[in-house]
Order: sequence, then structure tokens, then C-alpha cells
Amino acid sequence: MEHRPVLLKEVVHNLKPGAGDVVLDATAGGGGHAEELLRKITPGGRLIAVDKDPEAMERTRHRLMEFADAVTCVNDDFRNIEKIFGHLGITSIDKALFDLGMSSFQVDDGKRGFSFSKEGDLDMRFDPDKGISAREIVNKFSSAALADIIKKFGEERYAVLVAKKISSVRGKRRIKTTSELKDIIVDAIGRKYRKQRLHPAIRTFQALRIYVNDEITAAEEGIKKTIDYLAEKGRICVISFHSIEDRLVKNIFRDGAKDRQLKILTKKPIVPEEGEVRSNPRSRSAKLRAAERL
Repeated sequence: MEHRPVLLKEVVHNLKPGAGDVVLDATAGGGGHAEELLRKITPGGRLIAVDKDPEAMERTRHRLMEFADAVTCVNDDFRNIEKIFGHLGITSIDKALFDLGMSSFQVDDGKRGFSFSKEGDLDMRFDPDKGISAREIVNKFSSAALADIIKKFGEERYAVLVAKKISSVRGKRRIKTTSELKDIIVDAIGRKYRKQRLHPAIRTFQALRIYVNDEITAAEEGIKKTIDYLAEKGRICVISFHSIEDRLVKNIFRDGAKDRQLKILTKKPIVPEEGEVRSNPRSRSAKLRAAERL
């Protein structure tokens, strides 16, 4: 599936990018948001496109070739924003965007191991050269540790059952692929999902991906650090895709408002219109929150 930037119109409306702005796209992905933002800030503007995934960064670089003079592409984790800005000599920015979702090409690439619907190695790392893979977690972590991860980051009510089944199976053979893990989960709790629209494996796969990439801590660090770099009247938009992320963003903005650092622009999160959900089903869980630096 072609990657489509989620809530693009709403991002532009709330960020209000203008000619000459210095903009951070902290999660460049396929470059969809970045391309539209560059059209708004050029001539005279500058966009810093950051992504932890080297393949995503290469796609972004290729897509934004026509704006080569106005864009700087950085393959790094957005939690390292101080280092990134320090290296580039940036002391303040006008606008910032965090899209915490995954790009379609990441989900559709079976070898990355992100999707239970695609056969592939059980990896799930945004940067395949760093950190521990999902395969190592399911084969080495204790049943209690697995249950905690699945409950905390997947909000899976049957986390203990899933963890026990994983432990039972790995005692006989090593779990290596996405389809093997999916089948184990379905065997463990499939009957409990018969009346639900969700696939039984979706929450466990989400939990493992979040844990593997330390997504929640990284998001908290990256967003808070970026707010400190916003110039007066500077704006930040964050798109989240599940309740854990949305609560995190809501709390960061709320605390910023209490400290008179931020003005919240979205009393309730903005969600995609019906037309966008129909044309891009993966956008259905997206929520956008925006704030302005005081």
C-alpha cells in the first residue's frame, strides 16, 4: 500500500507553516507531511527531517529532492534532538510535527516483522542494526515479563494467557516468525475475540513493537525537548495512534499549559474525516493534538 500522510489538511491548518519558517518533522517516514510543509515554507524556509529508520530516511530524501536546498535529512532518534540541533547550529524552531504512527511501507514489508498479516522474521526494530529484536524477547524473557509488556503497552486483558502460551511453545521450539507468533496468540485467546472486530494478535504485536523501540519514553523525551526549542508563537502538532500515546501527549500539553509554557489549541483531539478513513483505513485510529508556545 502506498504511504499516505495522515490528517495532512489538519496538520497544515494547525501548524500554520509560512514562508521562512524553520520546521522540524521529527518522524519523516515517507516524506508526505514534509513535502507539503516544504511547499508552505519555501522560499526562505528550512525543514529538518528526522527518522530513526534508515530505509524511511532514504525514501524521504528521494521524495524531497526538489527541495534539496531547503531540507536537511537526519537518520537519528528524535529523542536526540538536542544533539541534532546542536550539530546543525539550530537554537530555535517555528514549527514541529511528530507523527507517531508507522509508514505503510514499514507495515507492508514482511521482512521487518511489524505485521502479523505479513510472513517474516520477528524483528520489529525501526533501526535493524540497534537494540533487541522481538524474536529475542519472546524467546528469552520470562513469562511474567512478557505478560507485563503485553499488558502495559498493548492493553491486552488476556496478557497472562498469551505469555503462558508463548512460554509453553518456546519450551519445545524457538519462535522465529510473525506467523508463528500470530498462530500462538490465536490459539491462546482467539476464542475470546470471536465477537470483537480486532484480530487477537493486534495488541500483542503493538506491545512488542513499542517495547522493542522504547517508543513511549522516546516520545516523551523528544516532545518535551522539542517544546523547549519552540520560538514564541511556535506551534507543535502530534499525531498518535493508540491510547497510551494520546494520554502521554495530552499530559505533556496539559502540564505545559499549567506552567504557562503552552497554549493548547485542541481541546479534544482531532480525528480523520470519514472520507479519509474510507480512502486510507489505517488512519482510523489517528488523533491529532496541537499547542502553541507562549
